Amino acid sequence: MKNILQHINKAFDHRIRLGIMSILMVNEYADFNTLKELLGVTDGNLASHAKALETESYITVEKQFIGKKPNTRYIATKEGRKAFKEHIDALEKLIQKS
Repeated sequence: MKNILQHINKAFDHRIRLGIMSILMVNEYADFNTLKELLGVTDGNLASHAKALETESYITVEKQFIGKKPNTRYIATKEGRKAFKEHIDALEKLIQKS
């Protein structure tokens, strides 16, 4: 049991961070407005959770302009994908033990 719990990652302990990573695991990238719409969150909420994942090096942030509009897109890093997969695997094992 202790072995399983060591793979539970505190960086993913919030539903918004879980959501961001889940979306990025199945998409090459997602932009700010797409994540905001899919997760049903405010600008500030999304930005702060994305920043937390960026600080952990689990996602990278690319800022660009499309026409005259700023566009921010998020991409899961290799490290982020590995950490998230380990987290989900640990949760599944924990559920199976219950």
